[in-house]
Amino acid sequence: MTIATSTTITEPPVLQNIHQIDRKFFPPPRKALPAVWMRSGTSKGLFIHQRDLPESIKLWEPILVSAMGSAGGNAKQIDGVGGATSTTSKVAVVAKSQHPNVDVEYTFIQVAPDKAKIDMSGNCGNIASGVGPFALDEGIVRAVPGQTEIDIRILNTNTGQTLVETIRVAPDGSFQEEGDFRIPGVQGSSSPIKVAFLNPEGSMTGRMFPSGATQEILTVVSPSVGKFDVQVSLVDAANPFVLVDASSISTTGYLSWPDPNDKIFVSVVEDIRRAGAVRFGLAADVETAGQVRGTPKIAFLSPTAENDKEADIQVLAFTLGKPHASLQLTGAVCLGAAASIHGTVAWDMTGRKGIDRVPKHGMSLNGQQIASPLSIGIRHPAGVIFVEPVLEMGHEGEVNVEKVAVFRTARRLFEGNVFYRA
Repeated sequence: MTIATSTTITEPPVLQNIHQIDRKFFPPPRKALPAVWMRSGTSKGLFIHQRDLPESIKLWEPILVSAMGSAGGNAKQIDGVGGATSTTSKVAVVAKSQHPNVDVEYTFIQVAPDKAKIDMSGNCGNIASGVGPFALDEGIVRAVPGQTEIDIRILNTNTGQTLVETIRVAPDGSFQEEGDFRIPGVQGSSSPIKVAFLNPEGSMTGRMFPSGATQEILTVVSPSVGKFDVQVSLVDAANPFVLVDASSISTTGYLSWPDPNDKIFVSVVEDIRRAGAVRFGLAADVETAGQVRGTPKIAFLSPTAENDKEADIQVLAFTLGKPHASLQLTGAVCLGAAASIHGTVAWDMTGRKGIDRVPKHGMSLNGQQIASPLSIGIRHPAGVIFVEPVLEMGHEGEVNVEKVAVFRTARRLFEGNVFYRA
């Protein structure tokens, strides 16, 4: 009778070394993160419960960079869910708020499509417009049975600003997504989402006009075209923007500017943005300003055509060094606020169609609205967006921007887990 005996097979040293090398260079095992992918305004991004992320914000970057596909610095984001553009590489981290008079807290994160880097320096209005629907569908806030519309107060942790979103409620208490409202840049229709930015002044600097001027000449030193001046308004409302009078660019030899297809012009846009950042007080010098691409943002303003009956002003905005396909929602808010204040580039632009202009902003006096706003139409490459600013006059006659309302739509595209390696 033969009795089986156990034997130990020892790998040759060469194979042991190979396996040690494999374990060293193999990427970490994939992990799952519950998430919802949403089209929010004219942007797309991941919506994530804050409870599903590490408590330390410092640990978020490798997770989100991997999930989006930016870990290897591949601008196509092939190995993630990002869409290879700044408008489709965004994240909203959402949590129930513990603050009084606030329902939801939301942190915006811009994931660079071409770098393993995130930017949390500002807010994204388009992504913000999806926070209310997400919060309602996820049970962070709940509607009363029979309620058809709900106001959700949202605190943006990036800027410390509060938004109020008014959304429709379906019979089962979820977000009523279907509707007949359309926005430029999005095919099809959905229910309207009213997003009111409350007290949007000073989102990052504490003042609407950090330089102290409603309009000024900004001197720019460009490696491409040398030294030149442009007329700008440096406005911090919802996000800081360098609002440029497009007609003030008079660099010799470049009569077609502003031209988003001209590579030299695009590089000059970044030069202007960096100079604006220094003047804003957001950077000590232009080199430091170049390290933060998300803020301040920049847009070029022009008067509309005489036969344009929809819009009051025309804009060409840029995002992360590239022309924006439409306009950032915070850009619309900032521009709407600026167009309501006498002396800004935006005010001058909206007044060029005639001397007898009628102010379109609403007005509040000591907390009571005494005049309703008229919509200001802003023409951008994808169409026209309308904003409704309301100014407030205080006890001593001081005037501030009380709120600016805009309308968006949003749609949940998928829900489940996004996988990452970090």
